[in-house]
Amino acid sequence: MTERPGPDPAAAAEAAQDAMRRLARPPSGAEQGAFFTSDLTVNEFLLVREAGFRPLGLVLGSSVYHVGIQLGRWTKNQELTKLSQAMYHARELAMSRMEAEASALGADGIVGVRLDIEFREFGSDVAEFIAVGTAVKADGADPGPAGTWLNNKGRPFTSNLSGQDFWTLVRAGYAPVDLVMGSCVYHVAHQRFTQALGNVGRNTEIEPFTQALYDARGLAMSRMKAEGQALDAEGIVAVDLRQHAHRWGGHTTEFFAVGTAVRPLRDDHEIERPTLVLGLDG
Repeated sequence: MTERPGPDPAAAAEAAQDAMRRLARPPSGAEQGAFFTSDLTVNEFLLVREAGFRPLGLVLGSSVYHVGIQLGRWTKNQELTKLSQAMYHARELAMSRMEAEASALGADGIVGVRLDIEFREFGSDVAEFIAVGTAVKADGADPGPAGTWLNNKGRPFTSNLSGQDFWTLVRAGYAPVDLVMGSCVYHVAHQRFTQALGNVGRNTEIEPFTQALYDARGLAMSRMKAEGQALDAEGIVAVDLRQHAHRWGGHTTEFFAVGTAVRPLRDDHEIERPTLVLGLDG
């Protein structure tokens, strides 16, 4: 789970055709190619334009996925590897389809990417994994020595940064490379009856629980880090470490780490001084 594979060629071609049908139809009277859609706020849109990028359209990828079950020892802390792989693969499918839409539009990158999970009524173990963001094209932004804004896999960059953070990153001399992620579904051992009884009325750390959650977070973070290193990134910013119980029950949980891998555009990184703003409200 350290490297995101490329999208299936047939699926990518189908997604690209769908993207063009959905995105390349401007309203009556609009100039072909000039009309765009975006989920950026007004401030984000203007800052992305100020950073030298032109929005092309809202792109998305979706995967309705059946997440199976995996049996484990009731009294043992352990990763449920099949579930970890399922949760990762479902998100990867959604991301790859979103990237295919962006590539079909000739985008250099995707900003403001969101990864969401919604459980549907098709069944208790069926969920839709959704990736959505705004495809952008470089419009005067200098990609630095690399000569391109595409990442080292030849794909549009992806980033979960807001428009404001994206502007700050580019102005300071860094470029987003890709949205990197790591997942770990972990079973936390149940306490034996005698152990639970011994804790009644006492303030005491439950060390097996502490160690389980520590290990699970560490696995998710290490997988995200490995993805960033595979992209030759300098580091990962805007890391978000989430915990999801989903529908597995109280002793099984997922830790999901996601962030934006970045590379330098130049050797000097000048950060503009913040402007002091005084509110006039009482």
